[in-house]
Amino acid sequence: MMHKYKISEAKNCLVDKHIAFIGDSRIRQLFYSFVKIINPQFKEEGNKHENIPFEDKIASVKVDFLWHPEVNGSMKQCIKVWTEWSIKIHNGSSEALSQYKMNITSIAPLLEKLAKTSDVYWVLQDPVYEDLLSENRKMITNEKIDAYNEAAVSILNSSTRNSKSNVKMFSVSKLIAQETIMESLDGLHLPESSRETSAMILMNVYCNKILKPVDGSCCQPRPPLTLIQKLAACFFTLSITGYLIFYIIHRNAHRKNKPCTDLESGEEKKNIINTPVSSLEILLQSFCKLGLIMAYFYMCDRANLFMKENKFYTHSSFFIPIIYILVLGVFYNENTKETKVLNREQTDEWKGWMQLVILIYHISGASTFLPVYMHIRVLVAAYLFQTGYGHFSYFWIKGDFGIHRVCQVLFRLNFLVVVLCIVMDRPYQFYYFVPLVTVWFMIIYITLSLWPQIIQKKANGNCFWHFGLLLKLGFLLLFICFLAYSQGAFEKIFSLWPLSKCFELKGNVYEWWFRWRLDRYVVFHGMLFAFIYLALQKRQVLSEGKGEPLFSNKISNFLLFISVVSFLTYSIWASSCKNKAECNELHPSVSVVQILAFILIRNIPGYARSVYSSFFAWFGKISLELFICQYHIWLAADTRGILVLIPGNPMLNIIVSTFIFVCVAHEISQITNDLAQIIIPKDNSSLLKRLACIAAFFCGLLILSSIQDKSKQ
Repeated sequence: MMHKYKISEAKNCLVDKHIAFIGDSRIRQLFYSFVKIINPQFKEEGNKHENIPFEDKIASVKVDFLWHPEVNGSMKQCIKVWTEWSIKIHNGSSEALSQYKMNITSIAPLLEKLAKTSDVYWVLQDPVYEDLLSENRKMITNEKIDAYNEAAVSILNSSTRNSKSNVKMFSVSKLIAQETIMESLDGLHLPESSRETSAMILMNVYCNKILKPVDGSCCQPRPPLTLIQKLAACFFTLSITGYLIFYIIHRNAHRKNKPCTDLESGEEKKNIINTPVSSLEILLQSFCKLGLIMAYFYMCDRANLFMKENKFYTHSSFFIPIIYILVLGVFYNENTKETKVLNREQTDEWKGWMQLVILIYHISGASTFLPVYMHIRVLVAAYLFQTGYGHFSYFWIKGDFGIHRVCQVLFRLNFLVVVLCIVMDRPYQFYYFVPLVTVWFMIIYITLSLWPQIIQKKANGNCFWHFGLLLKLGFLLLFICFLAYSQGAFEKIFSLWPLSKCFELKGNVYEWWFRWRLDRYVVFHGMLFAFIYLALQKRQVLSEGKGEPLFSNKISNFLLFISVVSFLTYSIWASSCKNKAECNELHPSVSVVQILAFILIRNIPGYARSVYSSFFAWFGKISLELFICQYHIWLAADTRGILVLIPGNPMLNIIVSTFIFVCVAHEISQITNDLAQIIIPKDNSSLLKRLACIAAFFCGLLILSSIQDKSKQ
C-alpha cells in the first residue's frame, strides 16, 4: 500500500535533510516529481544538462539534481548517491559495458561507506519503447538495459564480502515503466503519472518508517507489543493449554468407558455414561478458539506477514458483485414463519443484504463516488433505525427492564470489540458503529425505564398513557437536538474520565461527535415507528394475514405509489449532491424517507411479506461480526487497504480471504453466544458478583492504558 504524502507530511519527514539525485534526463524527471510533492508550484525549467538546486528554507529541506549522464571518474568526486549512465554516448558498444562494470566496481566502496550513514538508493534503469525511439537513440535497446541493470545489481550486492549490501535497490520505477512506457511520447521518458507514482513510492520508502502512516504498508517496522497485548497473549496461551489438558483427560476417561466384549456370550456391553458438557469445558473451548482466531487477526493486520494493497474504485468493481449477491438472494426464497411487519426473518434478511452491500462498498473503495456514499449512509442509518425499533418493541411489549437483559445486550454488542481493542491495540471509538449502537441502546433503556415506566400492558389502549409515552419521546428529541447543536456540551460530557478513554480518537472526541450527529434522529424515528405500528396493531387496523395487503386495496395502492416515488426521489437527490459536507448536513433529516419507503414497499403487499431470502437472513444473523471482522482479516491497515493472502491472483485472493473471513465471523458469533450464557447468569446475585469482577477488570485495563500512554509520551 502506498500512502499519498501531503505537502506538510513530506516537509515534516524531510526537515533538515539533504537529498541528491544523480543521473541523466530520466533521473531528472524523478527529481522533478519528487520535488513537486514538497512544492507543487516548482517549475521544470533551466538548463537540462546542468545541476538543478531546490531548497525550502522554511522546512530546511534541500534537494539537488546533479547532471552525471554516465559513470566515470568524476563520479568519485561526488560523495552522494548516484544512479545513471548513458548507452547513447558509447553507441551501445560492449566495451562501454565493460568500462561501466569497472567504474561501478571502483565506486562501490564509496557508496557502501556513504550508505552506512545515509540512505543510498540505486535506481534500476527503466525499459524503453524501441518503436518510438528517434534514430539517434536506436542503440538503446531493452536487452542492453537489462545487461547494465544486471551488472549493477551483481557488483553492488557483492561489494561487501561478509554482510548484506547497504545500498538499496530501487526497482519500482522499472516495474512501473514496463506497464506504462507504451504511453511515452519519445519512447525513452515515462509519462508524468508514472513519474509521480515512482516519486511517491520513493517518498514512502524513506518516510514511512519515520511518520508511520496507517495506509503505508511498506518499510515500517512491526509495532512493539504493548503490556496489555502481552497479557492477552499469556491469557489465550493459558486458555489453549488448559483446554488441551482438559480434552486429553476427558478423552482418556471416555476410552475407559468404551464398550467391552463379554467373552462368554460374545456380546458387547455398553458402559458409556453420557455426561453433559460442563460450563468449564465450554468456557475453555471458547477461549481456546478465540485465542487462535485472535492470533490470525494479529498476523493479518499487525505482524507484517501478509501483503496489503490499495483500493482502486471502478463502477464494475462495485456494481457487478451487487448483481451477483442479489441473484443469489432471490434464488434462496423461503416462506416466513409469521407474516407480521418486520418479522424476525425479514429483519435478518434486511440486515444481511445491507451488510453484504456495505462490505462490497468498503472493499471496492466506493466512498469516492458520492451517489454510492450517500446510499450507504442510508444503510447505516437503517441499522440504527432497527436498533430503535427493536429495543423499543421489546421493552414496550415485554416490560423487562431487568439488569440481566441490559447485560446480555451490552455483552453481545461489545465482547468482540473489547477483545480486538486489547489484541490489536486500537481505541474503542475506532470501531465506531459499536459505540453508536451501545450508546443508543442505553439512551432507549434510560428513556423507557425512567419513571413513569409505560408499557403496553399498562397502557392497554389508554390514551393518557400513550400521551405520556409520546411526551417522553418528545423530551428525548429535545435532548438529541440540544446535543447535536451544542458541540461544546457534547464534548465536555464525553471528555470526562473514564468516558474519554472510550470515545476519544487521536486525543479528542470530535470523530465521535461527527459520527453520532450524522444519524442523530434515526433511532428516534425507529422508536416512533415502533410505537405507531404497535398501536395500530393493537387496535387491529392492520391486516397481517398471509397473502393479505396491509391495508385496504385503495389505501395500500396509494401508500405503495407514495413510497416508490419517495424512494426514487431520495435516490435522485442523493445522486445529484454536490459535495459530502452538504449531503451530510441534510442526511439526518431525510434518510428516514427512504427507510420508511423501503419498509412499506417490502410489507404492504401480502405476498412480499410472506417470503424472505434465507441467503440474506443467514448473513444477517452474523452482521455485527461481519462488520467488525472486516477491519482486520478481509480489509487491511485498519480498512484503508485490502488483505493479500495470495499475491498475484486478485480473484483467488478475494475468494480465499472472503471464505476465511465469513467462517471466522460465524465462529465468533457462536463463541459470543456461548460465553454470554455463562458470563451473564440469570441469577441476580451471581450476576452482580460477575459485574463487580468485570468492573475491576476494566479498571485495571484503564490503569494499564494510562500507564502505556504516559510511557509513549
